[in-house]
Amino acid sequence: MARDSQTALVALNRFGFGARGGASGDLVNAASDPRGFVKAELNRRNGVLLEMPGLQSTPALAEAVFAYQAEVKAAREAVEKTGAPASEANPAPALSDSKAPRRNLSLNSVAMEMSGKDPATKPPENGNATMAATETMQPNVAQPNAPKQPQQPLNVIQKTYRAEALARLQRAVIADCGITERLVAFWSNHFCISANKGELARMWAGSFEREAIRPHVLGRFGDMLKAVEQHPAMLFFLDNQQSLGPDSRAGQNRKRGLNENLAREIMELHTLGVGGGYSQQDVTSLARIITGWTFAGRQGQLGAPGNFAFNANAHQPGPQQLLGKTYENDGVAQGEAALADIARHPSTAKFIATKFVRHFVADDPPPALVARLQDVFRKSDGDLKAMTLALVDSDEAWQAPLTKVRSPYEFLVATGRLLARIPEDPGLYLGGLNQLGQPLWTPAGPNGFPDTNAAWAAPEGMKLRLDISAQIASRLGNNIDPRDLLELAAADAASPETRQAIERAESRQQALALLFMSPEFQRR
Repeated sequence: MARDSQTALVALNRFGFGARGGASGDLVNAASDPRGFVKAELNRRNGVLLEMPGLQSTPALAEAVFAYQAEVKAAREAVEKTGAPASEANPAPALSDSKAPRRNLSLNSVAMEMSGKDPATKPPENGNATMAATETMQPNVAQPNAPKQPQQPLNVIQKTYRAEALARLQRAVIADCGITERLVAFWSNHFCISANKGELARMWAGSFEREAIRPHVLGRFGDMLKAVEQHPAMLFFLDNQQSLGPDSRAGQNRKRGLNENLAREIMELHTLGVGGGYSQQDVTSLARIITGWTFAGRQGQLGAPGNFAFNANAHQPGPQQLLGKTYENDGVAQGEAALADIARHPSTAKFIATKFVRHFVADDPPPALVARLQDVFRKSDGDLKAMTLALVDSDEAWQAPLTKVRSPYEFLVATGRLLARIPEDPGLYLGGLNQLGQPLWTPAGPNGFPDTNAAWAAPEGMKLRLDISAQIASRLGNNIDPRDLLELAAADAASPETRQAIERAESRQQALALLFMSPEFQRR
């Protein structure tokens, strides 16, 4: 039984988000057929797609952003003409308004979210000044005789970001195993954008994941690569809409020239990897090949606003040499052919396989397992489902000890699952992610969030997790027996030390916090 429980723990923690509480029976189901339990989610047709009422397409969201920006502009112009207070003329705060009051995140907010209670105040969604400034927060302590300040309404960009975040969080919390949602998170971080880039990036962060990532996590890598690099969110994030071929009509008429951001990240971070056999000349060649890849703006001159567009006037004319091959000037097809070849490059297979094994198994990926997945990737033409199944079928993935620490996102989702609490207020989860250093869809750079213990197991980070765990436990401890939750989370796989610590805790609250901080819960 202990061995079955340990294997079940691997199935749930290594490949998913951990066991759910309540009557789910996840640990028992996983113990009966661990590999089958994980594979069941991979075999559900369209199970990875996320279609919910209210979630709109990228073009529709672009129209909403442009309309909002026009509204803000008109309101500000009215202020300049009439001298009226901004609060009367501006219907909603702009993202660049840095004068609005700010508040620090309270750890209580995460605890209240997990307990299903409505908080008195909401934390900012993001730690940087741009987004924190967009919400007026009520003070914790009312001041005598002070007039009550009304909370400003969320603008369309904030509402969209929160709706997309809630949909993602809810799917992760309710999933049976969670492997498909883990795949979404992995590939979304691999092909990351940052919601802090600007209003369009924040508006599109969720739709980018829904449209360019989710349809392909169990499909072909080449198809995902094309969808990602042609998505308006990625083009905007890495400034490709500003890249002009030096000899193109637009390049000759304007002072701007070639922008290599997207080309460099395609080769260094998305496909070949550092040391993958490309040169600076290859980066420049790819940048020239994808000049003209842009999206239609508010004027709709290149098509319906918010859609991918090819601007022939900005495209560098003539053939280009890339990685030893010549690509004729076939317009947008020139770039698509180049991406298809890069997706099949041996260095891409090695880079992807290594990163995949590092994420799921160990910071130091077992070389034999990497080689096996690399071979599957190459022989299957980048079939990501085949590569995932090869990982699940490997003995190394089941025998390696659970040494990787959950990321903040995985930790908060796992907590919600074990407590059987479906998220209702995304702002509270978003606040917890900010506090723990992994703001949703907002990495510090194009290389995404780190995926090693060095990043997430640092003492300060673990202290913050303990604080959050203690706050959650202080509100739920009287109503939950942590010993029962331990059985649901790990059963016989729980170590004697963990079981003893929970048994000897001074209170249920302390025992629950210890459970959340135990190796059985923190490691995957």
